[in-house]
Amino acid sequence: MAKSLQKIFALIKKEFRIVWNDSISRGIIIALPIVQLILFAHAVTMEVKNIDVVVIDQDNSLQSRELISKFENSPQFRKIYHVNDMREAQEKLDQQDVSMGLVINNDFSTAVTSQTPTDVLIITDGRQTNSAAIIVGYASQIIMSYGAEISSQSGAKINVVTRNWYNPNLEYRWFVLTVIVAMLAVVMTLLLTALSIAREREMGTFDQLIVSPLSSFDILVGKTVPPLVISMILVCLMSITVTQFFDLPFRGSIILFLASMSVSLLSIVGVGLFISSICATQQQAVLGVVTFMMPSVLLSGFVSPIEDMPTFLQYFTYLNPMRFFINLTRGIFLKGMNVADVSINLIPLFVIAVITLSIAAWTFKRQQG
Repeated sequence: MAKSLQKIFALIKKEFRIVWNDSISRGIIIALPIVQLILFAHAVTMEVKNIDVVVIDQDNSLQSRELISKFENSPQFRKIYHVNDMREAQEKLDQQDVSMGLVINNDFSTAVTSQTPTDVLIITDGRQTNSAAIIVGYASQIIMSYGAEISSQSGAKINVVTRNWYNPNLEYRWFVLTVIVAMLAVVMTLLLTALSIAREREMGTFDQLIVSPLSSFDILVGKTVPPLVISMILVCLMSITVTQFFDLPFRGSIILFLASMSVSLLSIVGVGLFISSICATQQQAVLGVVTFMMPSVLLSGFVSPIEDMPTFLQYFTYLNPMRFFINLTRGIFLKGMNVADVSINLIPLFVIAVITLSIAAWTFKRQQG
């Protein structure tokens, strides 16, 4: 056991030395993420469109049902969920089952018939800043249109009250920065791991590694630990950068954040090792990373909401570690996710890590045979 640990430690030390002695690698893993973080924070923009709504109709009157029917018949809104209290509505918003909440007070019909002003509350998920702004615009237009319709009959006035949860002022940079932290961590982790074995093959040392006393498990651990440690350090550096220089709030638990990032990055390491195990050169490995990253980003919910995608693609996103990684960074930073919410996202990441690392280990074992 002691000899096995000594061999693994020697391999880990060698991996760290190779990365550090390569000036290009040092520049990529240290300077590039910070530079990209600052540039992307000012440059990245996006648009979102489809909407699901949770409704609390405390009045349950003809007038309130008429208002809700306006949302049901609107092409911008898809599903309307009816709940009884704010706790159920908050649960749906927390789990991102819906993008908006609509609360109609119990005096709505009375105010309409008595020609007195009344409020309708719109609640949006401020973690999706661009979506929240668009949703408020759509919902306000519908409510004001209904208000104008009944105003001509009764003289009533409906006021729209908006609350943006988790990001009250809809700071767009908050949304972008939490996503960029995850994306840059994924890119750096994939590059480090995908180039690892491909570099060994190009240098002619992979065959020596295969015939060495190291088992396939030893090789797997030795190739997993360095990029995982480096990536965790990068995540911490980027997190400090966005909180200190961009005033991004951190509302979650640091321990829970570090634990979830470890599992998330482990799943990415597994993908990187899988790519590396099937590539003969570093050029092929880089191409493999690019090939993985493009659909990964597009299916993560960053560019377009997952609910707007075709149904078969929505199921396909469950195989995408980027989707859950982004949910975790955004949720822990802005919402302060609890253990239950984090676990929902960690389970698929853990499954992905087990599958990809197992395939990589099997590849090493087969090549040793």
